[in-house]
Amino acid sequence: MNGVPEDLIVYEIALVVPKRNLNEENKGYDCVEVLVNEFRNVGLIVERVLGLSDEFIKLAAPLETLGRVAAKMQMKKTTHIGIDLQFEWEEIKAFVRQPDGSLFSWCERFQCYRHLIYKIVNKKNSDVTLKFDGKEIQWEAGKSLLQRLELEGIVKQVFPLHDEIKRKKLLRSWALNWWDFTAQPIDEIYAYFGTKIAVYFAFLGMYTRWMIFPATFGLILQLIDFGSLKLLVFPAFFISIVLWAVLFFQFWKRKNSALSARWHLNFSVSTSEGYKLSGREWNSLQPPLEIVKNSGIDKTKEKEALQRYEWFGYLKRFRNDVIIILSIICLQLPFELAYAHLYEVLKSDMVKFGLTVVYLLVIQYFTKIGGKISIRLIKHENNENTEYQADSLVYKVFGLYFMQSYIGVFYHALLHRNFMTLRQVLIQRLILYEVLENLVENSLPYLKYSYKKYRAVRNKKKREKGLIGKIQFATRVEKEYLKPTYSASISEELEDGLFDDFLELALQFGMIMMFACAFPLAFAFSALNNIAEMRTDALKLLAMLRRPVPRAAATIGAWLNIFQEGKWKIEPGLAAILVMEHVLLLIKFGFSRFVPEEPAWVRAKRMKNATQAQDMCSKQLLRTISGREKAFGGYIRRKKPDGTNKTQSCRNQ
Repeated sequence: MNGVPEDLIVYEIALVVPKRNLNEENKGYDCVEVLVNEFRNVGLIVERVLGLSDEFIKLAAPLETLGRVAAKMQMKKTTHIGIDLQFEWEEIKAFVRQPDGSLFSWCERFQCYRHLIYKIVNKKNSDVTLKFDGKEIQWEAGKSLLQRLELEGIVKQVFPLHDEIKRKKLLRSWALNWWDFTAQPIDEIYAYFGTKIAVYFAFLGMYTRWMIFPATFGLILQLIDFGSLKLLVFPAFFISIVLWAVLFFQFWKRKNSALSARWHLNFSVSTSEGYKLSGREWNSLQPPLEIVKNSGIDKTKEKEALQRYEWFGYLKRFRNDVIIILSIICLQLPFELAYAHLYEVLKSDMVKFGLTVVYLLVIQYFTKIGGKISIRLIKHENNENTEYQADSLVYKVFGLYFMQSYIGVFYHALLHRNFMTLRQVLIQRLILYEVLENLVENSLPYLKYSYKKYRAVRNKKKREKGLIGKIQFATRVEKEYLKPTYSASISEELEDGLFDDFLELALQFGMIMMFACAFPLAFAFSALNNIAEMRTDALKLLAMLRRPVPRAAATIGAWLNIFQEGKWKIEPGLAAILVMEHVLLLIKFGFSRFVPEEPAWVRAKRMKNATQAQDMCSKQLLRTISGREKAFGGYIRRKKPDGTNKTQSCRNQ
């Protein structure tokens, strides 16, 4: 097994192909056999497993294979002196390891796997004829074999595999560990699931811990009758909640930057105060580089092309935003207002229940259509990479969900001013809706998995008539194949299941902030829900779903802006709203300056490393330019007083 003991092999990727009967004379030309041999040729460890109706090809990679392909891909990693340099396998000791001791993170390993399996191309000058169940397939010169087989439907799916040892460990220490409440092994989550999911759970844990203060304050307001002091207590509660939200997001930014530093995520290094986090995204879109290449050396044409690309991008994005906003105003808003009005005027509870059922069915269909339209519009925008596309999708689709969730509440609060009905609606949204949502969210994957198992067994019995007895799945890889993917409810193209998880938090946050004074207990209910959400989401990822494809985004992206754009007041007077808004903005900016987004140690370390790197490069450049020293392959040429050269090794200095 490529010099790796069998007990240490961890298979991380699986491919699914149809099971078939293969003759010995056709074995050398069978496309699956050729694919397996190519996998072995590039250094992968292959294990083939037969299932009920499909064959599974499991792949593992030794560290040396991953290291050499990372160097080939020119992957940048952090060194012990704090500089991100291109990875070199021969200089492995110079690079910093992950918190769990591994050299490559899960995001980096997955990136290497993709490069290994999809970069297997036909290196001959002519096409190669392959066979599959009597069908001939032409493998064109210079084309990827795996992509060709996916196009033909021979390779059904490629998906990540769970690591059973790490999965069971996380189940014990995280998903089933209810006694720790909000404590989570964030570093282990990052090592197993990647950056984006780890950042989500870090945000959820911190958000839930910080909610203890407003939950306690809300309980006091609910349980104690303050009498005439309510006129002072409730405004104080409202102001303290706003300050709480401002401080929370400021400290979250600090924690986010600390996590990025601990996980050695890439920074655009600069000695200035500002910096930009950049994820290791492998599906990046860079049309400006193509424009520069195509423009040649004509600087005027290059500048014009880049300006045209930039402004066309702005106009396309503006056009798409206008389409979405007009759709919400002209189509969804009247529908939502009609439902809210009918719910208010109807007297029969049965009729209200029937109306709600019809409303939920129609609104789900409407939201899915809106998501598909948004994806089509985004494909025509000039976004830098897929994470920017995902953020654009979040902004557009959130408007649909915002209208769906809040218009009825605003209707009762602002038009009818019926606070008893308002409280009933809030209880319905914050308690019943979230409980039902969690039940559906966690039971639906199990129902899908059970149905797929039943269908696979039924198809097996149909193919092999006369088969008696209970049919069981002997391999874990087939069970994982039957599990649902971690996908978003609107689309699988740009977003995964994190969209729905973040959406649930954003809608909850808006509800409790905008109507805090109307229902102070909302914070307590939300805190309890979030504690349960942490464990149920963990259980869902570890036991009910396939291992998600890792995403390298180092922040929560567009969701941070959505969380911070809430209008946290329902005062009737416009003047009071404007005054309060400006006061809150001043407070927000004051806290933003008082509490930096980045911890001092992270900033000092980054500044120190950047300064050292700048000094080293500057001195070397000056020596090279002056002609006194030239470094080649680790040696320096020094000029003697008589004009001759003296060679000295850099390592001895």
